[in-house]
Amino acid sequence: MTAPREWAEKDFYADLGVSSSAKADEIKQAYRKLARENHPDKNPGDKAAEDRFKRAATAYDVLGDEDKRKEYDELRRMLRSGGGFGGAGFPGGFRTTTSAPGDFDFSDVFGSASAGGGFGADGGLGDIFGGLFNRGGGAGRTARPKRGADVETEITLDFREAAKGTTFPIQLSGNAPCTTCHGSGSRSGHPVTCDKCGGVGYITQQQGAFGLSQPCDKCGTTGKVIEDPCPSCHGTGTVHRTRSITVRIPAGVIDGQKVRLAGQGEAGPNGTPSGDLFVTVHVRPDAVFTRDGDDLEVTVPVSFAELSLGGTVTVPTLDSPVKVKIPAGTPDGRTLRVRGRGVPKRGDSAGDLLVTVQVKVPTTLDPAATSALRTYAQAEKDSGFDPRAGWAGNAK
Repeated sequence: MTAPREWAEKDFYADLGVSSSAKADEIKQAYRKLARENHPDKNPGDKAAEDRFKRAATAYDVLGDEDKRKEYDELRRMLRSGGGFGGAGFPGGFRTTTSAPGDFDFSDVFGSASAGGGFGADGGLGDIFGGLFNRGGGAGRTARPKRGADVETEITLDFREAAKGTTFPIQLSGNAPCTTCHGSGSRSGHPVTCDKCGGVGYITQQQGAFGLSQPCDKCGTTGKVIEDPCPSCHGTGTVHRTRSITVRIPAGVIDGQKVRLAGQGEAGPNGTPSGDLFVTVHVRPDAVFTRDGDDLEVTVPVSFAELSLGGTVTVPTLDSPVKVKIPAGTPDGRTLRVRGRGVPKRGDSAGDLLVTVQVKVPTTLDPAATSALRTYAQAEKDSGFDPRAGWAGNAK
């Protein structure tokens, strides 16, 4: 998962090959195409394809999430304005490395903001990025609670489970809320306001026109102090344990896609919010079906007579089988479309079922069938039919 501090040096739209005005469906389709083409299972040993696959997954993690995409777009707009932050009243502009007095380093800016520091007291960079990424803060603001760590795990599903959607039980080991103090860290359940920072979480020192903020060393930026630590968690509010949760996988998930479960990561300290759980889904190939986006593909073996004379065949789907009519004179390899019997989409719609007919040639024939076939072959020749007419310049 890419942190906001890394976004400034990445062009996620270029990584997916879409414009910055692309709709959500366009972004999803672009990601699915790149993931399918560059998946390591299809390109063993190809480091370039593996890198493209990882970049696409990282880009979709941001652009596929509405809130993250808004933050990313806002950052891009801010960096383009006046060539950086130079046009906003900061001398020297905004650069990615610190090479001269007046320059700003991305790591300094984001690092200070995330710790509650930075130029916060007078509307400086701490306020700008604090508002954009909901971090940091300036004078008069209360401390932003820390949150628990995000957790990543992987699961493997059958093709049909991924296409139709399913639930999947997993076990996670990590920090969970303490059941004794209910996550507060306090035996009484009532942490007190830090008297050193006044509950703000940081201490500000005025330096000319700017206020330099530093994390409070007494409360660790939480703004609260535990005076009666819980004996079970020793005041942290969390304990390490294994828990079981059921993950709901939406219909249509593709191989390599991540599913985000908000608040299902590790618990935050002292009752603060939990992190998120990111589940990477791997999909096993199916013996019958493949897919192209939301369309389900299947190849059906048929006889020469069924293609020549026409007929009806029964075709499997993700649910109950359907009957597909084959028109007389259908060529081998033709694909027939059945509307709405493909991979489910959001709502009540679904992709299509694409049925490709493929002639199955018998390897042995009994005498009666052989005689009948010879009679037909002669009649076919007598009618003037030439299967190679117009092929290879009518070579004889």
